[in-house]
Amino acid sequence: MARRLQYLVAGEWRDTESGVYYEITDSSTGEVMAEAPRCTADEVDAAVEAAAAAFPAWRDTPITKRVQVMFRLKGLFEDNLHDLSMLLATEMGKTYSEARGDVLKAIEVVELACAVPVTTMGDSLMNVAEGYDTVTYREPLGVFVGIVPWNFPAMIPMGWMMPLAVTTGNTFVLKAASYVPQTAMRMAELLEEAGLPPGVFNLVTCSRNEAERLLTHPEVKGVSFVGSTAVGLHIYSTAAAAGKRVQALTEAKNHALVLSDAPIRATAQRIINSAFGCAGERCMALPAIAVEESVADELVATITELAQDRKIGPAYDESTDMGPLVNAEHFAFVNGWIEKSIEEGAVPVLDGRSVGVEGHEGGFYMGPTVFDHVTPEMACGNEEVFGPVLYIKRVADFDEGVELINASEFANGASIFTQSGYYAREFARRIDAGMVGVNVGIPVPISVFPFSGHKKSFFGDLHVMGRDGIMFYTETKAVTSFWFNEEAIKGEKVGTWEGTITRS
Repeated sequence: MARRLQYLVAGEWRDTESGVYYEITDSSTGEVMAEAPRCTADEVDAAVEAAAAAFPAWRDTPITKRVQVMFRLKGLFEDNLHDLSMLLATEMGKTYSEARGDVLKAIEVVELACAVPVTTMGDSLMNVAEGYDTVTYREPLGVFVGIVPWNFPAMIPMGWMMPLAVTTGNTFVLKAASYVPQTAMRMAELLEEAGLPPGVFNLVTCSRNEAERLLTHPEVKGVSFVGSTAVGLHIYSTAAAAGKRVQALTEAKNHALVLSDAPIRATAQRIINSAFGCAGERCMALPAIAVEESVADELVATITELAQDRKIGPAYDESTDMGPLVNAEHFAFVNGWIEKSIEEGAVPVLDGRSVGVEGHEGGFYMGPTVFDHVTPEMACGNEEVFGPVLYIKRVADFDEGVELINASEFANGASIFTQSGYYAREFARRIDAGMVGVNVGIPVPISVFPFSGHKKSFFGDLHVMGRDGIMFYTETKAVTSFWFNEEAIKGEKVGTWEGTITRS
């Protein structure tokens, strides 16, 4: 029988009273491995209330003590790296190496959180007027909420969100992804082991109906979301209207531009790693390629050849190059897009739907799929498929390629492959994307920089990670001080912002 999971409130793992559970499958076999609770609205409220109750004491805990929790957590994550990677690979379908990278990216932001005493330091200016000094502080706000997708079960909730939120002095409620909650749950146990007080971090799984309460609850000060554009826009609109801070990272259709001077085989290898890594289930995948017509045939042939070399198999087999999709529902979604692509007139070059893995016939396997001659009016080349499907768009030259990419409603990332310094600089300057790569297939910066999507790939003002992340979870307080001297005590001299007034 599948293991029934619990939710975490005020340091206590509890059973839901709803009696309703979500099935969690082993992506490589299709077998149900666990069940996640669908928490009731009251249980979701209890998580927020526990976080609110824990906030005053945690806010008043010296930052040097708060940061020690992150130092210990980093060690615990590293000690449990293998087990966390295996758990993540099993419930989500990433290969072992990709799952390990997912956990390592979470650790990277924990390391950034260890620097919070430096990164939250304010500014000061002495004698802004005669006898007056001003200093600024960055202070926590209260309860923050994280609503996360299923594709990065470690990095997004326990990297992008929790470390900076908690270390800056806030408390946190995570709505974990119901498909893949076990990784975050295990990491929450390690967070408790690291010494985080009860109630500072809470975890629930629930439907959108119950999660709606997190957007308007009076104790919630901000919401961090990663997911679809439709849901992200709803969350941004609803939570912002309720006076919350919001950062909503949403869909993408990242493009690369391949110029005729690019080394074709090396470029194809980078495109394949980006397009088919994590089975295409990531917002920084590279699912669309604009290529100059003069080298398009060669590029398509090389991508097709190299893509077929990838070993497809169970996620937790360390020799696997490409694991399964997350579950049957998402497999059907991606398959529907492949059928739609054919209907729209895209030319199929490689179809990965017939892939099978011996001994794992129930797994959700799909091999690399490539479409050529994709034109601007085709929805398949413009909307997010979120699977191992690559679309080739042929262009006449650099200018047409830039125009095509900038026409996308999404602008998470974009890359150029070229040996021309001029065109590389022009691309970086002219392209409308939050993250740009030059001969880089996945231009995601390390955590000291923000993950900065544009257009319909992001709603909000402050991004995750980097200085943006620190600013999102804190607010500025300016303190101006004046100390009485003998003249001031006698009332003979009063300082003002306009200068000094001497009284007779």
